[in-house]
Amino acid sequence: MKAPPTQSVAQSWWRPYWELARVHKFPTGSMLVFWPCVWGYLMSAGSNIPPWHRLPALFAMFLVGSTILHSAACTINDICDRDFDRQVERTKNRPLAAGTISVLGATIFLILQVAVFFYILSRVNSTAFLCGTFGVFPLHAFYPLMKRITYWPQAWLGLAMNWGLPTAWLIVAPGDIKSVPMYILTFGTICWTIVYDTIYACQDRRDDVKAGVKSTALLFADWVKPILTVFATVFVATLTYAGMSTGHGWTYFALSVGGCAAHLVWQLLTLDVDSPEDCWSKFNSNGYLGYIVTIGLLVDSLRV
Repeated sequence: MKAPPTQSVAQSWWRPYWELARVHKFPTGSMLVFWPCVWGYLMSAGSNIPPWHRLPALFAMFLVGSTILHSAACTINDICDRDFDRQVERTKNRPLAAGTISVLGATIFLILQVAVFFYILSRVNSTAFLCGTFGVFPLHAFYPLMKRITYWPQAWLGLAMNWGLPTAWLIVAPGDIKSVPMYILTFGTICWTIVYDTIYACQDRRDDVKAGVKSTALLFADWVKPILTVFATVFVATLTYAGMSTGHGWTYFALSVGGCAAHLVWQLLTLDVDSPEDCWSKFNSNGYLGYIVTIGLLVDSLRV
């Protein structure tokens, strides 16, 4: 039996916005914003993390904030890239590219998303608030422009996606504004983003050439895997340095650093850059890498 017309209309108005925000693909994307927040908080806190019964609520706040920020970033990206998206097979059916949402509607939706995010951010100390604000503007706001002017948009995206790390770090220790380990680890996560987003961009290399979209996937050409190996190595090295500088123990180095290194070795050894399906699978697996690093940090926090 067909649904009544009123039910069909009621179901259809919100669906394009749901897809515009990429909520239908949750937790993909959102977790890549979430994990650096968790790492920054746990790395800064060390063995002085809050009681375990408080951690779920804290991590839930990070997850909600990360999801909203990622959704807002997808919205502004699609507003700016709607003409590009129409020329790429994988993105031509996105709501703005397909015309199921107007630019005005998407802009109003973006304003609401940003307002909710800032409400959540307002609950932290002023230092962390200012740091988080920088993550929204200019980092996320200007990212869509980068693929037009540089072959390194993944580096800018790395700043935007991982800016939650220093923000969460400063929630714990607002006086650590000059912390070297915090900035070194943030740099490392930028390298991590270059790894996973270059893999992601390999899905669209042929279409991107036609559309005029720049990316490290095009820049690195046949050297994608060797160059990404360098960036992955730098990321693991920064995890090592940050752990040593903040006094973490052997469980952190065995689980977080060793596990992360093993996962990245698997990714790059088995990656098929000419297979969009494999590129998507490897990109998506980076959300699981976050669990590895986090488990090591949590287990290490239990040491006497």
